[in-house]
Amino acid sequence: MTELARSITAQCWAALGGDPAALDRLEFSGAGGLASQYATSDLAAASVATAGLALGELAGADGVAVDRRLASFWFAASLRPQGWAPPDPLDPVIGDYRAADGWIRLHTNAPHHRAASLRVLGCAASREAVGGAVARWGAQALEAAVVESGGCAAALRGPAEWAAHPQGLAIAAEPLIHQRILPGRADLRPLDPARPLAGIRVLDLTRVLAGPVASRFLAGFGAEVLRIDPPDWQEPGLAPEVTLGKSCARLDLHSPEGRRIFETLLAGADVFLNGYRPGALDGLGFGAAARRALAPGLVDVCLCAYGWSGPWTGRRGFDSLVQMSTGLAEAARPDAPPTPLPVQALDHATGYLMAATAIAGLARRRAHGHGTAARLSLARTAWLLAEAGRPAPLAAFAPESAGDLAPEVEDTAWGPARRLRPPLRVAGAAMGWSRGASALGSAPAAWA
Repeated sequence: MTELARSITAQCWAALGGDPAALDRLEFSGAGGLASQYATSDLAAASVATAGLALGELAGADGVAVDRRLASFWFAASLRPQGWAPPDPLDPVIGDYRAADGWIRLHTNAPHHRAASLRVLGCAASREAVGGAVARWGAQALEAAVVESGGCAAALRGPAEWAAHPQGLAIAAEPLIHQRILPGRADLRPLDPARPLAGIRVLDLTRVLAGPVASRFLAGFGAEVLRIDPPDWQEPGLAPEVTLGKSCARLDLHSPEGRRIFETLLAGADVFLNGYRPGALDGLGFGAAARRALAPGLVDVCLCAYGWSGPWTGRRGFDSLVQMSTGLAEAARPDAPPTPLPVQALDHATGYLMAATAIAGLARRRAHGHGTAARLSLARTAWLLAEAGRPAPLAAFAPESAGDLAPEVEDTAWGPARRLRPPLRVAGAAMGWSRGASALGSAPAAWA
């Protein structure tokens, strides 16, 4: 039951440059799996395990244990509101549509992305109107037009088509985790094995899911996480899930005052998580070289959707779109609607791999005084999952029960809630958060 999870973990751990002997201290539990064409539950367990192994190496722990079932549940949602419900995170127009020659997914959660799609289609903002307009287009022609207009869309491709696509070929040649070791500064602060990331400052410029999953994990082992959003950005459906343990502030990086504050924050950071498209921060004057100058020894971990090379470098994308592009959403029956993964596994898995990369960078800085620049992408994580193959269906996990919830009540900005118990145990280091989920923009843009 756990062989595939262990195999995927070994690939991730090797990509990180981890000591193979650490795998001997890793244990998996949890029978069953999510209903999926792919090894989604094993990817969930493996990515959590990789972050756990990195933390174990940093803290000198002698054992890491992952619950496959709880890891899979966390890939869906960890929060259980008590007497309230978060808003639906999905825009009414978002979804899969039948085009003249195939299927396409329009991603319209952000207002400017919805406007771009509607501008191309020339129709009203309703599923009926959009469906009628999409039917008159070829899927890939519409994809190109929406992307050109500044929107987000992905035509459904099959695995073989993606493998032969120029972007698929580029992704296949990229490492799962690209790391560059840089001159830095030694970190001589004492380390508490019980809270190995205490005293570590994480500046989080990521949104939606993958990056916030990474910073949520880091906060769970003591890091001080400061999330920065633009003045008008909102994630009402996701913030209760992903802001656990963080302070959330807003800055306008186009204003002189916002830039000044950001420079001060970056100079005091140990880890920088960046989910902007390649080149976007360069345009603001905060490219990789500028970040290193402000913060020597920085552990700089960057994320993008479609990879760091090839013709789609810089293309906007989200988990569901990458699933469409890479063939993961292709249905088993020809001409059937897309069959996505049961959870946003690319986002979550890449988030845990980002956390693992950040922790490995911190360990490297402690040992050798080096900084790290690292890059990951949703599309390369999709390739990892596709390479794992399509295993035989597993029995469903046992349903969630009261015993799966942590005992404490979390005081969120929206009301009381419970969380699932953590899916990871690192010997001697407790995973827990000192503050509940908070609203975006609810804190000052300053380190505590």
